Amino acid sequence: MKAILVHTPGGPEQLQLADVPIPTPGPGQVLIKIAYIGVNYIDTYFRTGLYKADPPIAIGMEASGTIEAVGAGVRNLAPGDPVAYCMARGSYADYAAVPAWQTVKLPSGISLDTAAAALLQGMTAHYLTHSTFSIKAGTTALIHAAAGGTGLLLVQMAKLLGARVIATCSTPQKAELARQAGADDVILYKDQDFAAEARRLTGGRGVDVVYDSVGAATFHKSLDSLRPRGMMVTFGNASGPVPPVEPLLLSQKGSLFLTRPTLAHYAATEEEFQWRASDVLNWIALGRLRVHIFKTYPLTDAAQAHRDLEGRATTGKLLLKP
Repeated sequence: MKAILVHTPGGPEQLQLADVPIPTPGPGQVLIKIAYIGVNYIDTYFRTGLYKADPPIAIGMEASGTIEAVGAGVRNLAPGDPVAYCMARGSYADYAAVPAWQTVKLPSGISLDTAAAALLQGMTAHYLTHSTFSIKAGTTALIHAAAGGTGLLLVQMAKLLGARVIATCSTPQKAELARQAGADDVILYKDQDFAAEARRLTGGRGVDVVYDSVGAATFHKSLDSLRPRGMMVTFGNASGPVPPVEPLLLSQKGSLFLTRPTLAHYAATEEEFQWRASDVLNWIALGRLRVHIFKTYPLTDAAQAHRDLEGRATTGKLLLKP
């Protein structure tokens, strides 16, 4: 089968197509013939070496497809089932053998491309809004990169929970997508000081929570956007990792809370994984969440998909197709 591997961490050109054996599912695993592959920023972190892994590095954290075979002990899934999975690295491939507990059978009405576009980023939005900071009616949330794949789902989920959403985007076109997702206010951060604007929109108080996937470029102004005892959630590094922070800074800016979460710690058990995955997919099936797919690339064009993602010219989700 074909798979994308990285032998030397670096730029998109390091994504190399290789011939590798089709894996055999071990105990508790399922073998999936992959139909669509989700492209995520975490893929670029492994490609560049920001997140460490031994080469050759398998790339990709989510996909959808059909079960080809099951390993010993798997009872809730069977060959022929349409499924999606995430948090098992190596999805840039024709086949993947993954833990059954990180695999979810698709409900009726969910297509394979939608599932691949929704699972990892939808589960990320779920844990951010339900667990890291539990949004309630009346919460005011500032959401960066609101027209991205995670951002659009995060805006919608925050609105489902009753939040007022202030979104940031780079262009009027992206701002319109954020508004369509439910954002109450949109700040064009290239034209406006988003911290000053967030404070103006909240009558000087500041927001309750900031969801920041951008990283270094927005971190300090995100802190300036918060009310006293507000929470800063930095969950991505699109502009680079945040430099070291002195804890005293949080005191000076209002006894703030700071967290750097990751999905692996919020979907660490089968029960938690299935709860988040089922919520996301069922809400999509019911029409409560909408998924925006920007473009689907052939697997052989994985490098171009990474260039487009890192160029921040895309909206919604990018997919690969074997």
